[in-house]
Amino acid sequence: MSSQPDRHALRRELREQRRTLPASVRIAAAETLADRLLSLPFLPASGHVAGYWAMDGEIGLHAFQLRLPPSLTYCLPMLHADGTLRFASWKAGESLVTNRYGIPEPDVDSNDSFAPRDMAMIVLPLVGFDAQGHRLGMGGGWYDRSFGFRQTQATPPWLVGAAFDAQRLPAIATEAWDVRLDAVCSERATYTAEGNT
Repeated sequence: MSSQPDRHALRRELREQRRTLPASVRIAAAETLADRLLSLPFLPASGHVAGYWAMDGEIGLHAFQLRLPPSLTYCLPMLHADGTLRFASWKAGESLVTNRYGIPEPDVDSNDSFAPRDMAMIVLPLVGFDAQGHRLGMGGGWYDRSFGFRQTQATPPWLVGAAFDAQRLPAIATEAWDVRLDAVCSERATYTAEGNT
């Protein structure tokens, strides 16, 4: 029996759960998340760091973006015609366009943006996660396709999930194409292969 129906039901349940969190909880969680992300032992000293535009109840990255050191350039993901993501630098107030999923992207040609291998660290959105670094995404496979090379190469970019701790699951069944995360940060803990902090 396929695990897909279970994944679809789980996605619906977890998305609804995060959407119901009060605004005060979301704001406080985003601040604490920024602390955790900026305290990662592998936070790059320089280069390009990607986040995401929070939608559908996702935990926000605005505090993280505003507190990045000047040696790091904040980027947002963009859909590319080859079915993978590219990344373009973006600062608050700069132009955005909406992609086919209704997600804002920097208003630049995706051919003029950074390839996944060019990035130093990626902070990924997720629907669910477990403490072992497995991620349940929206189901489109964009991040897994973009970072598939990480399945055989333990090289940067570092991949870090961001979520509310309420999205944590005991375990997530993995598929052959799933790319494991180096860490997941929530408002309550940082989960890494070496142990939680």
